[in-house]
Amino acid sequence: MILHALVGDPAMAETAAAGGATVIQLRLKGLPTPELVERGRPVAAVCARHAVTFVVNDDVAAAIELGADGVHLGRGDEGFERAREAGLLVGLSAQSVDESRQVDRRRPDYIGAGPVWTTPTKPDAPAIGLEALRDICGVVSAPVIAIGGIDVSNAAACLAVGAAGVAVVRAAVQARALREVLARAAV
Repeated sequence: MILHALVGDPAMAETAAAGGATVIQLRLKGLPTPELVERGRPVAAVCARHAVTFVVNDDVAAAIELGADGVHLGRGDEGFERAREAGLLVGLSAQSVDESRQVDRRRPDYIGAGPVWTTPTKPDAPAIGLEALRDICGVVSAPVIAIGGIDVSNAAACLAVGAAGVAVVRAAVQARALREVLARAAV
């Protein structure tokens, strides 16, 4: 099972890694690549120290410069081919069954599906709910990582409908408790 923590600073990365996050994604939206790289160096160091997979959000050039393991590309982001050429893991976002099928044809390493529930990080995106998450998991070959409004109270439900893991932003500080919930749900 995958616990994917989206963080913006090394302290949050440290908390998530110490709590058992399996992937840490640097998520600092809208920064120019040089600034993202500068702010990402300490997060990359935390990931290296804890042997946690390190992913950069939206910026292939920053991921390459930081020596990241992968990059997560949103619906409007470019760089899929460049990321593959650089040997990066690539995650792609999807919000519906149809979009998930289209994304899956590109053979990503994972699909970030959601938001499952409403979330302040994506206030304009309608929640897809568990039923749509189940449907997405049933039609794609890539592992599905549920995202959006996930915390200790609802993470297990995502695994129950077929998700390979969950991604969290605000709940990254709950990594240890989330890991325990997910471990029990995976049995």
